[in-house]
Amino acid sequence: MDVLDFARYFGALVLVLGLIGVAALAARRFGVPGLAKPTAQRRLRIVETLMISPRQRLALVRRDDVEHLVMICPDGASVIEAGIPASEKLP
Repeated sequence: MDVLDFARYFGALVLVLGLIGVAALAARRFGVPGLAKPTAQRRLRIVETLMISPRQRLALVRRDDVEHLVMICPDGASVIEAGIPASEKLP
């Protein structure tokens, strides 16, 4: 094997990795069903979290223009307050 063979192998590796990267970007951009969804259509966000104890956490979850206060612990999740009007718009 000489330098030309190594250059071919390296060039093929770069080409394959580039094609995989382009395919991943296209899947993220156009939303391939089952693999990725476009980021512009997200309706659900976690606005804020607060650690109550090492095993319990409060999370403020926003869906559309309504917020919900949820307590998350190892046993599961409980809705503390639902239907809170959103205070401001997120980008």
